[in-house]
Amino acid sequence: MVRRGSFLFSAPSGPVAVAGIAGASALLATVLWWPQLDLLTEGFVLVFLLPALVAAFATTPLARAFGGRLELRRGSFLALAVLLLELPIALVWRGALAIWPHQTPSVVFLGAFLAGPAIWFREMSLFGLSRASHSRSLPAASLQPLLSLLGLFLLVPPSLRELVATAFFLAIGFLCAVALLRAADRPLRREFQSSGISLIRPLLDHVGARDPGATRALEAFFDKFAFPADLRVSLLAFGHGGAVNATIALPTVHPGPFAALGASDLPRKLSQRLGPDAGTVLVPHTPSDHDLDLPNEREVEKVGAAARALLGSLGPALDSRASPLVSPYAGSFARAQLFGDVALVVMTQAPAPTDDIAFSVGDRIDRELGRDGGIRLALIDAHNSYVEGRGDITYGTPTAEKLVTDVRAAIAAARARSAPGPIEVGVAVRGDYDIGTHGIGPQGIRALAVRAGGRTSGYVLIDGNNLVLGFRDPIVRALEKVVDDAEVMTTDNHVVHEVDGGINPIGERYSLEALTRDASAVLERAKANLAPADAYFGTRPVPDVQVLGPGFTARLLTSLGDTLSMFTNMVAATFLLLLTSSLVVTFVLK
Repeated sequence: MVRRGSFLFSAPSGPVAVAGIAGASALLATVLWWPQLDLLTEGFVLVFLLPALVAAFATTPLARAFGGRLELRRGSFLALAVLLLELPIALVWRGALAIWPHQTPSVVFLGAFLAGPAIWFREMSLFGLSRASHSRSLPAASLQPLLSLLGLFLLVPPSLRELVATAFFLAIGFLCAVALLRAADRPLRREFQSSGISLIRPLLDHVGARDPGATRALEAFFDKFAFPADLRVSLLAFGHGGAVNATIALPTVHPGPFAALGASDLPRKLSQRLGPDAGTVLVPHTPSDHDLDLPNEREVEKVGAAARALLGSLGPALDSRASPLVSPYAGSFARAQLFGDVALVVMTQAPAPTDDIAFSVGDRIDRELGRDGGIRLALIDAHNSYVEGRGDITYGTPTAEKLVTDVRAAIAAARARSAPGPIEVGVAVRGDYDIGTHGIGPQGIRALAVRAGGRTSGYVLIDGNNLVLGFRDPIVRALEKVVDDAEVMTTDNHVVHEVDGGINPIGERYSLEALTRDASAVLERAKANLAPADAYFGTRPVPDVQVLGPGFTARLLTSLGDTLSMFTNMVAATFLLLLTSSLVVTFVLK
């Protein structure tokens, strides 16, 4: 069972947050009232500690009462973060007091002044984390600063001017938070006519709890931009005596966009939909890119239903000839293994970067070398050598032309090495991996061993998004100590993106030595399970499937980048505006 990792940041536990609140409160009280020990003690309790503790535990139910949602851990951390934000402001005030004692505003003004940054930070946070509505997030956002002000005014009764200044500080803080959020939301609203900030809460709920309502909300966003496409699914199954032992499932679907949304986590979803009749299911990456991401579970079910129907109607390979896994020459992008009239082709540019092969390239190969050449093709993009932004193969490029040539040569080489005779197949799985710890998805490591043409070939499939550059060759060399010929592949499963670290290629969290050891052990078990088998193959069209289509992912990533840039700039701008405006109010009214 794979545990889901934390998305971007994990809030500290309650006891850690409470200890931090106590420490930060003590520091703030010391800065404000040292050496007046009686005021320091009372200020520590009334102005900082109690308001922060009440906010830590009451923000969650208060947010829920207004239709929001905030976990207790996040509420506790938010209360601590406010104190940490206030501390450097208080230190600057204390320094100014030491240098300009007569010009520096009183401690009451400072305490009121701190309410502005507090409500700015809490409103900014709760609007995204709890409920994207200012009227509904404001009550919870104002809880900590209002309690702190109450404690301050009980300790030091305010004058009318100080009360007026307090109202200004709170209003300025709130308005600066509104300005920040509106500016940060503008790129996504301009490009997609939707609020990106309103998707933060559903995203957290989907990643953290697979909340069905959150998943529906996110997939509804993708639905608005999807359009129909005609896809297909191919199955290469191995079995004997009417029972299937292993199935390689090859849908023309990209396993994205993210987490478990749409077609992401496709290997698990398709395996479940094929069910036990398919034996052990391997879902390697096929020639496809983000244009063929599916926006929701309904479209995944269309593909799954087609695969189930196909499984029950598979036909055997048309003759008994078979070959080992063959590479036609050094530097070829393709290797092939023949099962009668079916060619299993694995494509990679490794040791150079290798990533998505466009569907159009795979479709051309299938038409020119497959259907027009009298052979049925099972095409796999090994997706096993990661460098960010490099390795894609697009239609009409020299790399695509080389790939077509290499696939043709690989099939010819496999034909030349084929011989009549039975085949044996064995399969094995290891699934006890954690995405956050190992970077490996729910399907773990799966191995298929095939004895044909006088040699044993091995395929190891790791559930994850690509393989760290340079890892493929040493893993293959280790596998070829177990079998005669081998390849290591990844599924490109985008479920591994949901942990901190983003792309999370295999090998970034799990060492080469550990990967090599595990892959070899799983393949060793698959080899030990070799048993006589027949090959079955079929392809089925899946018409009218909604996909995200060309350019959507690029548009979304660009907008998200603009949003992050805008947010970063506006945090600084609105915070400086808040401080400057509040200082003006302070010196006018003090």
